[in-house]
Amino acid sequence: MDIKIEKLDESQLRPVPEDFGFGNVFANRMYSQEYADGSWGEAKIGAYSDFTMSPASSVFHYGQEIFEGLKAYRRPDGHVNLFRPWENAKRFNNSASRMSMPMVDVEDHVASIAKLVEIEQEWVPSAAGSSLYVRPTMIATDSALGMRASSRYKHFVIVGPVGNYYASGMAPVAVYISDEYRRAAHGGTGAAKTGGNYAASMIASEQAKQKGYVQVLWIDSAQGKYVEEVGTMNIMFVYGGKKIVTPKLTGSILPGITRDSLLKMAPDLGYEVVEEMIEVEQMLADIESGAITEVFGCGTAVVVSPVGRFGYRGKDYCLDETNVGPVAQHLYDELTAIQFGRKEDPYGWTMKIEVE
Repeated sequence: MDIKIEKLDESQLRPVPEDFGFGNVFANRMYSQEYADGSWGEAKIGAYSDFTMSPASSVFHYGQEIFEGLKAYRRPDGHVNLFRPWENAKRFNNSASRMSMPMVDVEDHVASIAKLVEIEQEWVPSAAGSSLYVRPTMIATDSALGMRASSRYKHFVIVGPVGNYYASGMAPVAVYISDEYRRAAHGGTGAAKTGGNYAASMIASEQAKQKGYVQVLWIDSAQGKYVEEVGTMNIMFVYGGKKIVTPKLTGSILPGITRDSLLKMAPDLGYEVVEEMIEVEQMLADIESGAITEVFGCGTAVVVSPVGRFGYRGKDYCLDETNVGPVAQHLYDELTAIQFGRKEDPYGWTMKIEVE
């Protein structure tokens, strides 16, 4: 794949800041490519900058948009790892297909990300728990009103250094179980990574925060009783410190890359893994009886996020609100050791980028 590398002048080059939080700071360069007349045009890496669009662009009116999220990690030897970029590229295409958008070539997509990270490698932080967040996106750009799939698209990738998703770091959070709103429906777009899914979830998230909770646990739309996701993450329940249970993928749950990684890794670490439908009432009863010993969300941004308590219909169901559980900590330590290159990768998940 040929990528045009544009030279930046001094005015376009910004130093890497010492304090970058999460999702607030972006590197000097971005990748972009346009789709028109049935094919992708020139691929280029140029200055991170605003771009101009028509107010009538399809993305604004009909929400034809997809995105992905993955990370690049600084290795102990100074080089950089991408973690499972091929799986993110495949999911990007699955989302594109669901949203009637053009697909990308998986190898070209991964190569473009790798090249952007290589050029901007100084933006990959070395501080513990920090990484470079990579956000591929595709938007519809037809300048016309009318309910139909666009014929033109813009595909771009931006990157930026990130620390912990939660300012408090890895610590148990309080989760509100929404009994009014639903994240996704069977036959809908729940398994696609598209912005509309997240926009629809914001009202419940804001209400949860007003009630003193950090995240929302979503239950299914058909029967209103089966656990699906927590916030923007997949969720896992630990029984007796040895058995990990997670909702099976039904089409309304996003197939998380971190979820898949933990499910593949856990048996090698001595845990039993089960994917099944989980009734929320039974789950809460199992917390009260002590059968469930830990609960945690998992996703690219947080890796592992322990749950300290659930709130449901005016009652709280508490786990450990102070300490990270041993299973969550074990899985976090093992997965991040592979991601950061501190440990051998027996699964072939990492892509090493050699940097000067």
